[in-house]
Amino acid sequence: MSTLKQLNTPIFAAEGVLHLERKNYQLAVDGLEIGSRNLSLGELKTAVTPRTVNMRLTSVSGWSVRADWDGILWHDFLKYIHPASSSCYVILSSASEYTTCLALKALAASTAMLVWGTAGEPLEDEYGGPLRLVVPNLWGYKSCKWLTTISFVEKYTAGYWETRGYSHSGNIEPGETFDVNSQKYRAISGGEVTEF
Repeated sequence: MSTLKQLNTPIFAAEGVLHLERKNYQLAVDGLEIGSRNLSLGELKTAVTPRTVNMRLTSVSGWSVRADWDGILWHDFLKYIHPASSSCYVILSSASEYTTCLALKALAASTAMLVWGTAGEPLEDEYGGPLRLVVPNLWGYKSCKWLTTISFVEKYTAGYWETRGYSHSGNIEPGETFDVNSQKYRAISGGEVTEF
């Protein structure tokens, strides 16, 4: 059972919880120097050194959870797949029609990860398994769940929530959030939540 499930972390799924077959899971990656690639979860786990990073996922809907996330660091992933040098943005797509677009510069400035579990346990379907993105310095809608396609592009394209009025940058703003870990409301100063 993942840390998220143990803590009863809220579940948000714009298009409903998706259930992907893990055995045959493939991540499609395009916009590379060599064209495109399809990667299995097993390949990701062996081709790039796995890491565990303690950080927070913070939702624009008013909660934040800290966990030991298991996966691969975004910058290590880039070294492995070699995006086209003209790329400035990345579009992340789920197995449904959900997309979000992030500036590569914003990802480079964070400890963003492609995540498959927490504290040694795989992510459940409701939390985005088998693979999701976690970007600690941006609102959670930028951390695409049920990740199936990563496309490196030159121009920005608004995603699911961005076309519905959400911030294009996804920068976490100052305010108050509910800390799932301590079950208390706490003040946040903006950016990655490191105060607690």
